[in-house]
Amino acid sequence: MKSLVFAGLIVAASWALQPTARAQEPVVGVPNPDALFTSSDPALNTNKQAVYHIMKDLLEDNHWELADRYLTKRYLQHNPLVRSGRDPVVHFFTAVLKRKPTPITARMRSKVVAVVAEGDLVIVATPRVLKDPKDPSKTYTTTWFDMWRMKNGKADEHWDCQVKN
Repeated sequence: MKSLVFAGLIVAASWALQPTARAQEPVVGVPNPDALFTSSDPALNTNKQAVYHIMKDLLEDNHWELADRYLTKRYLQHNPLVRSGRDPVVHFFTAVLKRKPTPITARMRSKVVAVVAEGDLVIVATPRVLKDPKDPSKTYTTTWFDMWRMKNGKADEHWDCQVKN
């Protein structure tokens, strides 16, 4: 009996020491992301709606000619790949990444986990699928975060978790 208990403890300990052997809960978006971009508070609703259009009209549908509706002229950028200012951001997406406009959709296509608005900040969490560095034939999910500081209904500052490649 002692041998059986000892063997069980050895198996349990080895499993606990191998975190890669355990399954990760996948990061998934909600069924209706559009609903997350509203608030009963008028100021928070305005901010959430501006971020909604940044994500849908600018980032998904590439209508950067609309950027002045949703981004301030000074738009401070904390992403290490893009300079601050509305014009440099528009240039990055249109000239560097060469994104072409597509029809503006009625609903957001991006998967969204959560939207949090507090004061002048709006935070959006989205699922991100990445290749497993230990086995490139596999993928895993993690969470990407964007945060905007809003000023007069427009994004004035942006943070995300982008790193330099």
